[in-house]
Amino acid sequence: MAAGYIGKILFVDLTNTKMWEETPGESLYKDFLGGYGLGSRIIFSRQKAKIDPLSEDAMFGFVTGLLTGTPALFGSRYVVVGKSPLTNTWGDANSGGDFGPYLKFAGYDAVFLTGISLTPVYLSIDNGKPELRKANHLWGKDTNETESIIGREVGKGTRVASIGPAGEKLSRISCIVNNKGRAAGRSGLGAVMGSKKLKAVAVRGSAQILLANPTELEAARNRHLSQLGGASKIFREFGTCSGLAYLVQIGDTPVKNWDGSAIDFPNAAAISDQCVINLQERRYGCWHCPVACGGLMKASSGEYSYGVGAHKPEYETLASFGSLCLNDKLESIIELNDICNRYGLDTISAGATIAFAIECYEKGLISNTDTGGIELEWGNHLGIIEMTRKIAMREGFGDFLADGVRRAAEKIGKGAEEFAVHIHGQEVPMHDPKRTTYYAAAYLDTTPGRHTQGSYGTKPASGLQFPPFDRQTMAGRGIANKMGSDLMHVVNCSGLCLFGLGFMDASALPEFVNLATGWNFTLHDLLNIGDRIANMRQAFNVREEISLSDFKMPNRVIGIPPQDVGPNAGKAVDLQTLRDDYFVSRGWNLTSGMPNKNKLLELGLQDVSEALWGK
Repeated sequence: MAAGYIGKILFVDLTNTKMWEETPGESLYKDFLGGYGLGSRIIFSRQKAKIDPLSEDAMFGFVTGLLTGTPALFGSRYVVVGKSPLTNTWGDANSGGDFGPYLKFAGYDAVFLTGISLTPVYLSIDNGKPELRKANHLWGKDTNETESIIGREVGKGTRVASIGPAGEKLSRISCIVNNKGRAAGRSGLGAVMGSKKLKAVAVRGSAQILLANPTELEAARNRHLSQLGGASKIFREFGTCSGLAYLVQIGDTPVKNWDGSAIDFPNAAAISDQCVINLQERRYGCWHCPVACGGLMKASSGEYSYGVGAHKPEYETLASFGSLCLNDKLESIIELNDICNRYGLDTISAGATIAFAIECYEKGLISNTDTGGIELEWGNHLGIIEMTRKIAMREGFGDFLADGVRRAAEKIGKGAEEFAVHIHGQEVPMHDPKRTTYYAAAYLDTTPGRHTQGSYGTKPASGLQFPPFDRQTMAGRGIANKMGSDLMHVVNCSGLCLFGLGFMDASALPEFVNLATGWNFTLHDLLNIGDRIANMRQAFNVREEISLSDFKMPNRVIGIPPQDVGPNAGKAVDLQTLRDDYFVSRGWNLTSGMPNKNKLLELGLQDVSEALWGK
């Protein structure tokens, strides 16, 4: 067993019920760290191009990060990887809780699955012993029920990641849920699990992660812990709900399906910060997190049905079901969050899909006859709840909406595409690039429509200085966008929480990695790994014959035409300039996105270069 990681990966063929272990060399971890870096490397090497993501040949994985489950601060994350059935691009989804650390403690850094089971199954890994177990009795149950039942079957200390009915019914906006409320939400990968008839993965174990310098690593943890900034205190008190009202006011949070402004949603405070905390039963934290930004809620006091222990809705959920739908009924959003967690729906995509449907209803493109009598009007919280349940179960008009806004618009027709806010099929997150420009480049990442894939807004830190540029123009930001993207890839693939980076000096990254592994990486070395990860994922899309020119940004998102009122009045994003500067800095073809051949060779990706460019 090598320092910092387990050194074993489990492969499962569900069709033939075969399982085997592989022990990759240290170079795989040095080159990709873990997470979707390691995932993209393995899947690119073993999966044929242009396969159907819901087919038997599709490979799907759960991957920890290098620092997941170690004493490094905020090391709780894992990533689900595979070809996205929502966008047909590379797909990945990140989650916290404690499933990731316990996958390592159960004996594996990652699990990859192919094939389709004849009947529903779940994979149990108990102290290094994998077993496929029947799951007929779990099929149709929500994720809370599934987690509880499997916990009793496998034993005390079991952690479970599962799909709900939405994933079973192959909703392309479905997700994977662990800890009864932490979700690997994006890319629609819950549908991949559903297509394989894989209900859950359950892990239990007590394996020790060998550390190169355990005493020094613990000391580094304590030192960085003592230096956490003021933002960590705000997150400890409120979590991500702390900024919603403010972000609506300054124009960062989209309103009314991206067509409105703060003027249209004057009561944002009702679903923000203290109002949310007033309904919280107690705080909740991911594995060994010193901040614990999550929360579990008190039971509903009125017309809603959620019980005590429903998870506190995060910012993205409050915005997607709140400001995006002009819904200021906080308890309804807690209910909607609980529905999505139990049934396994990505809250960003679900809320965006409801907002799209409301606008179609308002414009007369759909009627009560279509919706089964549900009045889909702005702010109609009971109607929003009812339709979300139908999406989760593919019932009635919910079946039209269960695959996201792009496919729903195609079915509705009549110009509905104008109101479908997505990038290559992925619903856009709840941050407006007209206000915060770097999101425009991040949204054009290999996994389109992601707010977690790039930032040059990080505070200056030891060894990390973003190059200066004129903030009054869109030109000249390419290198900063590339550095921000590379940094995010390192954080995500190392298994650290993204918020943790904002609370710490960036010098913590190489320090934690080196003390855990015994390596000697500089921050520059890690950014170079981030560059390798970016090119690896992009190579996947190019081999799928997906061009960067296919990624269209909705006019509403970039301000075409600019809004007349509100905090973003008169603002627009010069997307072409931003995009071209960024891709030039990456060395990618401006039309196809093809990575530069020499760059691939420089990054040690010779086989990838040959697959794209030939020998």
